[in-house]
Amino acid sequence: MKPSQFVTTALLGATLALAGCAAPALRGTGDLGVVIERASGTVQIVDTTQLKSIATVPGLGDLSHASLVYSRDGRYAYVFGRDGGLSKVDLLKGVVERRIIQAGNSIGGAVSQDGSLIAAQNYAPGGVKVFKADTLELLADVPAEFGTQGQRSKVVGLADAPGNCFVWSLFDAGEIWVGDFSNPGAPRIDKYRNAGREPYDGMITPDGRYYLAGLFGEDGMAMLDMWHPEKGVRRILDGYGKGQEKLPVYKMPHLRGWAVAGKYAYVPAIGHHEVLVVDTETWKEAGRIAVAGQPVFVMARPDGRQIWVNFAFPDNGSVQVIDVETRSVVKRLEPGRAVLHMEFTPRGESVWISARDDNRVVVYDTVSFAQRVVLPAAAPSGIFFTTRAGRTGF
Repeated sequence: MKPSQFVTTALLGATLALAGCAAPALRGTGDLGVVIERASGTVQIVDTTQLKSIATVPGLGDLSHASLVYSRDGRYAYVFGRDGGLSKVDLLKGVVERRIIQAGNSIGGAVSQDGSLIAAQNYAPGGVKVFKADTLELLADVPAEFGTQGQRSKVVGLADAPGNCFVWSLFDAGEIWVGDFSNPGAPRIDKYRNAGREPYDGMITPDGRYYLAGLFGEDGMAMLDMWHPEKGVRRILDGYGKGQEKLPVYKMPHLRGWAVAGKYAYVPAIGHHEVLVVDTETWKEAGRIAVAGQPVFVMARPDGRQIWVNFAFPDNGSVQVIDVETRSVVKRLEPGRAVLHMEFTPRGESVWISARDDNRVVVYDTVSFAQRVVLPAAAPSGIFFTTRAGRTGF
């Protein structure tokens, strides 16, 4: 090598080294997550491996009932706010890339199978809107109209389904709708009426086959087989609380695919201090587990070995852990006042729990139940990890 070439090479190497020092560190998204801070309209971006917060993102509006979904690569979180806001947050840059107000009151959404579409479920005006994931351009608006007077229903239980479909329930109409958005400009909507009174939330099984809607207005659940929708809606767990005195319902429970462990689904019993065990092969009740209060979230650890349950007021400072083999409560934890949500790390070695009224997130080891870390947060509620990006119904 000539001296001039050596000097040039050395200078280039030094320049690249300096540029490397100035550039942000490269990282993946697989160990990231988001914690909703409902009091301040902000979200924290957290690292689940290092057990720490790495950024706070402001300007997200009313997050009093916020939820989110992720882009396929886990880089972007789409946050749905109570004020109808839909915000696209870049987790790697820690900024809001785009924000729109798309409704008067929105309580959640879903991302399509191929990741190209974002659907928002809206209370006011009732309906579903579908957007391009990259730009948030509106592609479809499906009003939840029912009856002969053009009434509009609140939409609940929106979930993604295979084939770029979405499925959702109409709370006021007692209906389940399936939308095929393969051609977003001209979606096909199939409506299944008489699904049951007041479906309050819904879940789709992890394989995308069965959609279940919990019913608030009557005992039981409604189920639609997405492989054979022509068979219509089937009632399951009919009358599971019949003849018993119902308790006041202090907080509406939630359903999602996290309820499935092995061949069983574990779902909250409306108005009762019980978790129902459902055989997903027969869709019949297979047992009941007594718990400390009215269940809100009933969530299976990723390996299906445990079920974790939190509760409505006045038992909302506790979390109970159920062993699936014995179907018995093996641990009771007290993470703090007003436990609102839980989320497992990708392989389930830890669980993150939000305690709203103590302004903290508590992380537990799921084997020893030891407390691993406590992180400050402003009235935290939902906790969402990027592993949801690759799961149907999350």
